[in-house]
Amino acid sequence: MEIVYEYVKKRSEFGRPCNFSDRPADLHLDIQPDAELAACFFALDSRDVGMQCAADMSEHEVNTERIESESRGINHVEGGWPNNVNPQEIEHTMRFRKKVEKDENYIKAILKLGTQMEYSIKQNNTIDIYEEYFEEEQVEEEEMTDAKEQPAAKTINVFRDPNEVKRTASSLSWHPDGNHKLAVGYSCLEFQRAAKGMSFDSYIWDIENRNQPELTLKPVSPLVSLEYNPKDSHILLGGSYNGQIAYWDTRKGGQPVEMSAIEHSHRDPVYKVIWLQSKTGTDAFSTSTDGQVLWWDIRNMKEPTERLVLDPSKKENLENALTAVSLEFETTMPTKFMVGTEQGLVVACNRKAKTPAEKIVCTYSGHRGPIYALQRNPFFPKYFLTVADWTARIWSEDIRESSIMSTTFDMAYLMDGCWSPVRPSVFFTVKMDGTVDVWDFLFKQNNPTLSLKVCDEALCSVRVQSNGRLLACGSQLGTATLLEISPGLYTMQRNERALANEMFERETRREKILEARLREIRLKERSRLEQVKEEEVQDAEGEESPEELIARAEKEFFQIVEAEIMKWKKEVEKEKEKKVSEQKKC
Repeated sequence: MEIVYEYVKKRSEFGRPCNFSDRPADLHLDIQPDAELAACFFALDSRDVGMQCAADMSEHEVNTERIESESRGINHVEGGWPNNVNPQEIEHTMRFRKKVEKDENYIKAILKLGTQMEYSIKQNNTIDIYEEYFEEEQVEEEEMTDAKEQPAAKTINVFRDPNEVKRTASSLSWHPDGNHKLAVGYSCLEFQRAAKGMSFDSYIWDIENRNQPELTLKPVSPLVSLEYNPKDSHILLGGSYNGQIAYWDTRKGGQPVEMSAIEHSHRDPVYKVIWLQSKTGTDAFSTSTDGQVLWWDIRNMKEPTERLVLDPSKKENLENALTAVSLEFETTMPTKFMVGTEQGLVVACNRKAKTPAEKIVCTYSGHRGPIYALQRNPFFPKYFLTVADWTARIWSEDIRESSIMSTTFDMAYLMDGCWSPVRPSVFFTVKMDGTVDVWDFLFKQNNPTLSLKVCDEALCSVRVQSNGRLLACGSQLGTATLLEISPGLYTMQRNERALANEMFERETRREKILEARLREIRLKERSRLEQVKEEEVQDAEGEESPEELIARAEKEFFQIVEAEIMKWKKEVEKEKEKKVSEQKKC
């Protein structure tokens, strides 16, 4: 069947532009369904098929070796001389200068360049294109805004121990490049109270993903301490509960690359490991409650490269050694390090001393409990912070008898603390009641600037991000809480460095005066006691025997009796003379 529809148009209308308009639809043909043809067809089952109009892609990661850059300077003193002129000979250079100055081209070039240079100098002196107007007003306004803002902190993420048996987050370490990862070491520090089935794993968390750790570290014993290598962000060093030292390479998975031999390791839990400043970036040292400080090279961990016993008598007797729980090393002082002990002493040491006895330089005493945190001020390494018992104290290397500054005694026990890396006057402490305290001694000395209740269980560790904005706290039940503090607490204030240094020096002078006065009082007391002892000795030497005492008493008695008799005789004679004179008058 052929359907034809004819359009009729006049010939004169051909070639004209079309004029479209709306009109009702016209029905030209209606074909009814044929029931006989329905038997020739059948309905197909519907099926949904997904199509992706894009090419398949694969993701690959390549980590290239770090480029070591070095800055070099060149002092350009002499140059541009011809080969036949020796710049060291004054006569040669003078002769060449006179020759060039007589050249006509040289004179023309100098006159032409002089005109251009004069124009540029005048233009620069007219206006400074780099000048920023109202800069001081903007800075003052920002400082006033920060000063008015109340110190605050908010929780931005919480990382929980994924195991059923909860463990303490005993150590925290930020990723050195970018600070977008946080390594958390988990262990049970209660001696012989570890539950059955307790996992030994520690984790590396991405701060943007709290649901699943990025990498699981699988040590042979729970990690008490864990530290990223500042030179190679893929390397981590860990100290175990059984005393062994191990290191991991995140590119090779969660198994340790190498471990120290058990017979050459610590005998107690390794409470602190620190990377040393070296060319290879493979040197580190560790300390433990067994009273030893061991130096390691991760390229060969069969045995330590060096050993120090913290014996205060300097006899290297391990039985008398001080038990260490904290360690401090400042890269600007490569030969010095400090150890915090359970006895409340800070031991200052010198690694480059010739004999082991000379390595222990001095001790600082003042705490009544274990020193859980020990760190030098990042801006003034001469002053260092200690956290122990119920106080946090700031010390000066020059004064050993007492600290220069101290917080008030708290009701809860302090477990850890650290300095702010961006502000010299701010430090952080965590306590057993689950509270984080932020101290700014330029603002307040007696009370913390900010006190925040983080959780109900005890907080055992704290670490600040390198930019000072994020604060990580580890709890007793394995929860790592990430806090973001307000800008006023991590923004350097005007003249803050100078004011902090002035306060440190002022408190140091005050303590020196008090120490000198106390030394003077002790000297006077000692001299007084010595004098009393001498008098007692003299009295003891001058004592007489009983016979001598009796003889001396008898002698004194008879002398008194004779004196009384003589006195009586004189009185009798005077009375007789008086009577005789009266009789003569009559």
